[in-house]
Amino acid sequence: MIPTFEDLQHRFESAGLSVRGGFHPQSADSLPDINGRPAQTLIMLGFTGSQNWPTFTSSVEYRDGRANPLDRWSMRVVDALAVQLEGRAFYPSDGPPWRPFQNWARRAMTLYVSPLGVLIDRQFGLWHSYRAALALPVTIDLPAPLPWPNPCASCEAKPCLSTCPVGAVQPGAFGVDTCRSYVRTTATCSAGCVARRSCPVGAEHAYTPTQANFYMRAFAGTDAVHTEKGPPARQ
Repeated sequence: MIPTFEDLQHRFESAGLSVRGGFHPQSADSLPDINGRPAQTLIMLGFTGSQNWPTFTSSVEYRDGRANPLDRWSMRVVDALAVQLEGRAFYPSDGPPWRPFQNWARRAMTLYVSPLGVLIDRQFGLWHSYRAALALPVTIDLPAPLPWPNPCASCEAKPCLSTCPVGAVQPGAFGVDTCRSYVRTTATCSAGCVARRSCPVGAEHAYTPTQANFYMRAFAGTDAVHTEKGPPARQ
């Protein structure tokens, strides 16, 4: 029996993940077959704000002291769902070559690239991320992406470009090494990126200090327990 999109939402949310839309891939996407069957639907899965965080922090992976806890938790949870749904999971940490998660995300929902390079969402602003994509060998009826205007285009102040304490954020550029070096040596950004927190869109969904600190430590590579593997990404 082919599940509905609402059925999938309930199942994924029960597992601690937010459904971030989906789309029907074309042959040009070159997705691998699923047990000899072509992928017909790709569902995007992630975190939104801090609502998924408690599920992860109550997991064995978060507490076991081993490396890459969030990657390992995501793979355990999504791989189990993939088996149940006869699908195939893909992860941002797969690669190289890396899967085009930001392109996939923009096909699944109406999102815009902010001046920070992070995708901005109508409800959650800059406070969302992608943990996996699940390909299914059946066609699921999907809700059409809701149109909305790009808030960055009408934002004259653009505080995200002026609040970074070391000027690592510039129009069309991000000084990764400058940012990482600063985060490693000061506590200014221990509760999250200052530039990111300056954006007013979805500010009420900003990560809690504990969640933000986890991500900043992973980005800086200052704690082997909380170092996430994968490409140098902004999302």
